[in-house]
Amino acid sequence: MISRKKIKWILWFETLGFLLLILLSWLDELVSLPQLIFGGDTHGGPNWHEAVLESSALVMVWCVVILFTKRLMRRLFYLDDFLRVCAWCRKIGYGDEWTTVEDYFSRGFAIKTSHGICPACEAKSAEEGKRRAA
Repeated sequence: MISRKKIKWILWFETLGFLLLILLSWLDELVSLPQLIFGGDTHGGPNWHEAVLESSALVMVWCVVILFTKRLMRRLFYLDDFLRVCAWCRKIGYGDEWTTVEDYFSRGFAIKTSHGICPACEAKSAEEGKRRAA
């Protein structure tokens, strides 16, 4: 299960990554990084228009990435809220293990359980009993 705190960290790391890319774009214009790293001639002064264009594109991509990440996380929380029940034995998926319904309620909610029969099952059982007796 993913916590809401982890989601905030994921969003912050994505934002930090995009901020570093924007910083790198501006740093490239300021000190001409390719020439500084690989050597060679500098081609004129800084091109601030290019840096603004690159930054704008990065901000737009950041917005899309953040929106999709938030949507994905909302979907994960939606799916995480489902109670997993085995279709065959009716055990409940609780963390990494499968427990009986009674154990799930006692551990997960501190609720005591008792057994009974619902009206529909009671009627069905009575009908089956009458058929067996006849």
